[in-house]
This record gives sequence, C-alpha cells and structure tokens, in this order.
Amino acid sequence: MFDFSSITLLDILPFIAVGFAAQLIDGALGMAFGVISTTLLVSIGVPPAAASAGVHTVETFTTGVSGVSHIINRNVDWKLLARLAIPGVIGGVLGAYVLTQIDAGTVKPFILAYLSAIGIYLIYRGLRFPPEHKPARVVEPLGLAGGFLDAAGGGGWGPVVTGNLLAQGAEPRRTIGTVNTAEFFLTVSISITFIATLGWAAFTIATLGLLIGGVVAAPLGAWAAKIVPPKPLLVAVGIVLTVTSLYGIYKALA
Repeated sequence: MFDFSSITLLDILPFIAVGFAAQLIDGALGMAFGVISTTLLVSIGVPPAAASAGVHTVETFTTGVSGVSHIINRNVDWKLLARLAIPGVIGGVLGAYVLTQIDAGTVKPFILAYLSAIGIYLIYRGLRFPPEHKPARVVEPLGLAGGFLDAAGGGGWGPVVTGNLLAQGAEPRRTIGTVNTAEFFLTVSISITFIATLGWAAFTIATLGLLIGGVVAAPLGAWAAKIVPPKPLLVAVGIVLTVTSLYGIYKALA
C-alpha cells in the first residue's frame, strides 16, 4: 500500500482522466475499461498480474456504480444477466489463478485477431442492415470464456461477451447494460482471487486515480447507452472493438 499523504493533484489527475474516459466508453458501449486501463498500467512498468489485479479492484467499484445506473435506466435483461454472471464468475476465478501461475500472453494475439474480425463484422452490419434484434443462443460459453480471458488477459469481458452477443443479433442497449451489470459479480470474484494470491500491493496511485475517474463517469455511460439509437451504437461498438483489438495485436507482436 502507498502513502496517501504523499499524493498530489498533478500525480493523480492523469489517471483520473484516463479512468473517466475509459469508463464513459465502457458504460456506453459495454467494453474498453479493462483494456485501456491495463494497457496504461503495463506501459508504465506495472507487471501484468499486478496491473490486472489493480484494474479489477477498481472495476469492483466502477461496475457496481455502472450496474446500478444501467438498472435505473432499464438497460438490464435479468434472465440474460443470470446466464452470464454464473459462468463468468467461474471463468474469472480460473483466469485469475492461471495469470498468477503462468504467462497467458502467448494466445492473446489470436484472440485479439478474432475480436478484430467481430468488430469489423459489427461495423458492416450496423452500416449495411437495419437492426434486427433476436435473442442470443450462445450465452453461457461466452460468459465462461469472457470471464477467463478478462482475468488472464487483463481485459476481455466486454469485447468477448458484448461483441459476440451483438453479432448474434441481440439488442444493443440491453446487451450493453446487462453485460456491464454482470461484470460486477465477475470483478468481485477476480479481485478476491488476486488479493488472496498477490495481496494489496497492486493498489497504487494509478489504481486510485482510475477508481475516482471511473466512478464519476459510470452514470454518464449508462445514460448514453439508453439514449443513443441502436444503429450508431452498434457501429460504435464495432469501431471500439476493432481499434482496441488491433492495437493489442500490435503491442503483443512488437
């Protein structure tokens, strides 16, 4: 743990700004907080396991506020939430344990390439066709895979789960709200696993700044998901998913 009395506004402000921007995108589009925040922490020298632990500790709070906000805005499908949360927690605990034992980065470029293709497809579908909503058929395996990859890769719940549900034709607004709300249960379980194995060393000035910015932005993101029409929402999700995945491939191969 660090000394709170030594923190200055200039030290923490950049992390607050990143947390605010990342959570605003995440709340509105159902993805990106983990990817953006973990990339930032790793880029300043934080080990991957500690970075993932710090981000998931922050997300315990931001996803809680975001989930409540989505519920207030009626963006949540409760049946879908139950189908995602339980396998997501199981996958998250397994992924957190794996990351503290081995390096899971070898398969990351392949996963990111797949997510890039999903993003391009969502952009194409959003621009080419009017939204035709239908219930997603593949749900529980997505929750399991998304939870595992989120913990092991420092981010992935939103891209894997939101991206694939939308590709199946699920309604954007309720999909984003439900995935964000289910993420609260995932991040709590992952954080407990990381704390049990790594302790509180991952909670630094960076994670504190991300926490402050993320909590402030969470209600705004949920509100944006409610008011933005389905077609531009689908295209925006596709763009964010494609850009973040391609950047992840570049960083992994560089």
